[in-house]
Amino acid sequence: MTMFEKKNIRVQYLRTLEKIRSFLLAKKSREFLIFLFFVFVSFSFWLLQVLNDDYEKDLSIPLKMKNVPENVVLTSELPSSVKVTVKDRGTVLVNYLFGKTIYPLTIDFEDYDDWGSQVRIPSMTLAKRISSQLNQSTKLSAIKPDTLEYIYTKGKAKKVPVKLRGEVLPERQYYIADVLCTPDSVMVYAPREILDTITAAYTETLDAEGLSDTIRQRINIMPIKGARFTPSFTDVTFLVDMFAEKSVEVPVQGINFPYDKMLRTFPSKVHVTFQIGLREFKSVSAEDFVVVVDYKDLEKSKKEKCRPVIVQSPTNVNHIRMNPQEIDYIIEQKVFFND
Repeated sequence: MTMFEKKNIRVQYLRTLEKIRSFLLAKKSREFLIFLFFVFVSFSFWLLQVLNDDYEKDLSIPLKMKNVPENVVLTSELPSSVKVTVKDRGTVLVNYLFGKTIYPLTIDFEDYDDWGSQVRIPSMTLAKRISSQLNQSTKLSAIKPDTLEYIYTKGKAKKVPVKLRGEVLPERQYYIADVLCTPDSVMVYAPREILDTITAAYTETLDAEGLSDTIRQRINIMPIKGARFTPSFTDVTFLVDMFAEKSVEVPVQGINFPYDKMLRTFPSKVHVTFQIGLREFKSVSAEDFVVVVDYKDLEKSKKEKCRPVIVQSPTNVNHIRMNPQEIDYIIEQKVFFND
């Protein structure tokens, strides 16, 4: 910064101070400041008057548990906080909001260890614990929830499979090649009477459509009251693939023919066209299909042409078509030669 620039900044600073000084010394400015002073005094008296009245206010008190043994699994945990409604003068309530610290409400597991696997702490007990932190003049009007409940189990668990809920649809010309859940099974902890009723861990409902690419998504396990799943989620992968069309030549076979007769068709092979995913395009061949003509059907129809039937095909193909659908045939008599 040059000497000239520093001088300009100092001049501007002095000019600003002079403008502020002139404003404060002006008669109208003094009158305005006096007006603001009386407004502030009036507001202060009004605020003190208002804060001396009684009001109700909702407060949120954090909730936590301590001294939980390592072999104990909480299958239905406590809420994270308790909401209470208190009534007192406004000055006291302001102190609760901005001054006085209300400590978390701590539940000692050891105090209720002999209550069984399902513990219910009544509102009277909660009210005593909360009131001990409040001023004597403060009235406790309501507690939500009014009863704390938690369920725990000691060492009772089993593994159950993960079941996906919902409907996922691919885009046209695509299909879902596979659905992978990681993990595909989870541990569930619960009291014996609840554990015996759980056969699977169902996910939250997942609905999606128009998929054209592989996606991965973390989905939570649907909670069950009195039980806890570990982990409480699964990572689901939808393997999306594009359909491709493929055609193979499959020989026509005769079935149920008498031992002395044989089938000859024209052509001897038919074209089988189908849709399959690009991932498995090379894995399917003509040997995976079986096309037959049944002798019993020929006897019934007595037509000059027969209609072959596909009786075996891979499970990973669809939209199967055959060409031609009808073919010429003759039934030949087998010739046996005696030695």
